[in-house]
Amino acid sequence: MPAHTEPAHTDALIVGAGPAALALAAGLRARHLSVRIVAPHAPQAFPATYGAWLDDLPGWARACAAHVWTDVRVYTGPQPTPLLRPYALLDNTRFLHALLDRAGPLTWTVGTVTHAAPGPDGWTVHTREGKDLTARFVVDAAGHAGSLRRPRHPGGAALQTAYGLTARFEQPPSAPGAMVWMDYRAPHGPGETPTFLYAMHLGGDTYFVEETSLIARPAPTRAALRARLHERLRAQGTPPGEILHEEWVAFPMNADAPDPHGPLAFGAAGGMVHPISGFQVAGALRAAPLVARAAAGALHTGRDPHAAAWAALWPPERRAAREVHLLGVKALLTLPPDQLAPFFRAFFALPPAAWHAFLDPDTPPGALARTMLRLFTALPNRTRLPLARAALATPGVSGRALRSAMNAPTASAHPGPVPARQAGGMSDDTRTDHDTPTENAVLNHEDLNQTETIESGMQGATGNADANGLDPDVDLGERVEELRENLRPLTGQK
Repeated sequence: MPAHTEPAHTDALIVGAGPAALALAAGLRARHLSVRIVAPHAPQAFPATYGAWLDDLPGWARACAAHVWTDVRVYTGPQPTPLLRPYALLDNTRFLHALLDRAGPLTWTVGTVTHAAPGPDGWTVHTREGKDLTARFVVDAAGHAGSLRRPRHPGGAALQTAYGLTARFEQPPSAPGAMVWMDYRAPHGPGETPTFLYAMHLGGDTYFVEETSLIARPAPTRAALRARLHERLRAQGTPPGEILHEEWVAFPMNADAPDPHGPLAFGAAGGMVHPISGFQVAGALRAAPLVARAAAGALHTGRDPHAAAWAALWPPERRAAREVHLLGVKALLTLPPDQLAPFFRAFFALPPAAWHAFLDPDTPPGALARTMLRLFTALPNRTRLPLARAALATPGVSGRALRSAMNAPTASAHPGPVPARQAGGMSDDTRTDHDTPTENAVLNHEDLNQTETIESGMQGATGNADANGLDPDVDLGERVEELRENLRPLTGQK
């Protein structure tokens, strides 16, 4: 647990007290560095709940799971598609204590950081409360908005927004015993912005249901998503009874890879939110030991810890992969509302290793590009055309992605999946504590001010599989020529 005394100087200072901040603190402490946490509050259970694919969590984090289930499905048409990958809900209190126990003694300063400045012996971090704190290694892990530096969002922030409620239902609003990751069926009719139902059975007559906009610019407001969720529930004959909790989620999905200078940015502040899924927590848990090792090694040998940490977190290959993912963001933003279901139907029809890898932040750019190419060739023409236009809008990025795809290896090894724990209930990555309804107050944000980030809810994690996205015997040259053929109507080429 945090120490009660505050030394004048520490080896490392981390702004923020979320899972990413504490995971990095634990990694640094394991390297025998003194660490200060600066946050507006003392240690407390995380306000959002966190989930991950079970095989993506380190062993110690799997032990923090409140629930694990195997029936995870999507609907892009009348019949469900099983995802066949166990998913875990983390117990926030257990998760917090596991992170703190792994870190050991920390210096914990309650305050709000305003700015930081370099000096001869490291950095000085200033707080609104008038404290000047010094450290040799400084990290901004203060969430989506950042603290010491602001994430960049090309073209403006594209947001994931969602409104959900936990309630008792006389009739099940989704499949009993199953977690519905994505349901694009729309019994309430199409909307101007495509949304899907995200639902889970929490046991008995209790369900969580959420109307979600995967990514949009501008994004639907809370009021619009609330109305659409209730329209959906009425249309399918499953109106909620007693409402136990309401939730509002909004955060940017399209952060660019940060410039590698100054204090390290980590977690959501460091652009680690996956641009397609919005997940980041398990990725931060995986990255923390690597970053800590690099920073500690630099400190022990008199080198710049920030440069070493930036290189470990954002090597050139990962920056190239982010460029490919942001190309995918542009493609999703251009799709007509009625084409998202066909898009995800084709996406989840890929071999599981391919879509697992596409949702993995550590997959190299060539494998990502090959998966995108394979997906493109599987889509109907009406869905292909807006994606092709998006690719043509950034020819440099598209060209580099194609070259990466052509140079990528045709196969790669990856450890087999870990055995899943038996499912003991239903839950997912966006929930608060259902056992303490008195704490589940309705958030005050009635609508979204899209000039600022509202972070209250979904923080997930992505899969951990490596794949090249194409069968080894597929002729990539044929796929590239097919892509060119599809682009000719848009480019005017003969």
